[in-house]
Amino acid sequence: MGLAVDRCDFKPEEYALFAEKVRYNLEAFKYLLEQPGFGEGAPSFGAELEVYILDRQAKPARLNQEIIDGIKNPQIKAQIQLELNKFNLEYNLSPVPAKGAPFSAMKADLKNALKELSLTADNFKASILPIGILPTLTMDDLSTQAMSDFPRYRALAQGLTKHQTDPFQISIDGSEPLIFSCNTITLEGANTSFQFHWRVSPETFANAYNAIQMLTPLALALGVNSPTLLGHELWDETRITLFKQSIDNRKPNKLSWKHPARVDFGFGWLRTSVYELFEQNALLYPPILPVIGNEDPMQTVKNGGIPKLEELRLHHGTVWPWNRAVYDPNDGGHLRIEMRSTPAGPTIDDMLASNAFLVGLSQVFQSRMPSLMSALPFRYAENNFYRAAQKGLNAKLVWPTTRQSQLKEKPVKSIIAEVLPLAEQGLDELGVNQQEIDLISKNIRARLASGMTGALWQRRMLRKLKQGNDIEQSLKGLVENYSREYQKHISVSEWSEII
Repeated sequence: MGLAVDRCDFKPEEYALFAEKVRYNLEAFKYLLEQPGFGEGAPSFGAELEVYILDRQAKPARLNQEIIDGIKNPQIKAQIQLELNKFNLEYNLSPVPAKGAPFSAMKADLKNALKELSLTADNFKASILPIGILPTLTMDDLSTQAMSDFPRYRALAQGLTKHQTDPFQISIDGSEPLIFSCNTITLEGANTSFQFHWRVSPETFANAYNAIQMLTPLALALGVNSPTLLGHELWDETRITLFKQSIDNRKPNKLSWKHPARVDFGFGWLRTSVYELFEQNALLYPPILPVIGNEDPMQTVKNGGIPKLEELRLHHGTVWPWNRAVYDPNDGGHLRIEMRSTPAGPTIDDMLASNAFLVGLSQVFQSRMPSLMSALPFRYAENNFYRAAQKGLNAKLVWPTTRQSQLKEKPVKSIIAEVLPLAEQGLDELGVNQQEIDLISKNIRARLASGMTGALWQRRMLRKLKQGNDIEQSLKGLVENYSREYQKHISVSEWSEII
């Protein structure tokens, strides 16, 4: 996100100066994008995994700083960071080339890191679990005392609530609808995700990004793993609506309209360049972390260097679209697409396969997007996203073809089965070896055949447990049974439903 944030209070003139610096950064970014050869390079992948820390009662344990301090492996320690709430951590994987066996490398990286985290957590009578929303979470876990003692998070909380007079209002439908209010942004920390990164060239960025936008509902439907919140059964991927509502402090103005939400799916298809996404954020969202750096980015570019674009990156990091453009000054300067919608868990194999499927399919579909954008108005792509979050593999999506004469709806399972060979083709084009592709396809086909997702497994297990226990005992049992199956390191399609 660029600049370090070391304080919470800012003066009005600092916000104004920061906005000016962001606009100046934009000018430098535009100039940089016009430079021959900028951002070119072999495709690569990266990811970030957010996890929960649990105590021996399967409840959140506020130990993230203690665990970081206790990690003995210096490399893993350098790649772990605090998350918003004290019961969460994030591990940043090392980037890997797409060519060869990238997913095997990422799996080994994750297994090694999770093992180290688990060993360290055990010293505090705690454990580590990748799961979208922890079922045993309570409102007591979402107080201001749960927030990590970290300057960036304190400043972020203050910036998001600066003009807020009312609590955040949460209303989520489902089989057991949930309505409540919360005074802090710690509710956002209930969500943990697996954020996947794909390095793409500036020239292909727009089509690749549009393809990711259109195809994200397919990967999300496969990966849903967050069916409960505060004891209520809600969406298959409740994170999607919870995250949006948990930091939505917008108020209607006198004309009865709201400013754009800082968590969104987007406002339309990308027309020409990645620049549009950065410019959009600068024009639509007021600064909330106005920290100023010393760089003159335009001078850096004109001198042949790669600018840090510190203020632009910091501001860009305070807007949370489900698919986000990333500018990184490292490795000669490059662009990535960050896919943020898939949850943590249920297993390493499932997380990697869902995102490999999405990237491989997008590789093929990017050349088709100019026609497909005409066949699918953006509002239907957005609607598909929320349908997938609500219903998982039982969703029906409005799905386009270049030979259609009208829009039609199709079951998401049949769409995934139909396009899976294209995802295999795309991974091959990216240089992924055949053994990797076969393992990914096997995983996807098994989940399709069984219809099993992390969300469905959790729903079934919870309903069984409720037959002989109260809700608190049932939720504890759900987490314990989930942990047991997770530790087998097999796909959720093979998980046992025996209590």
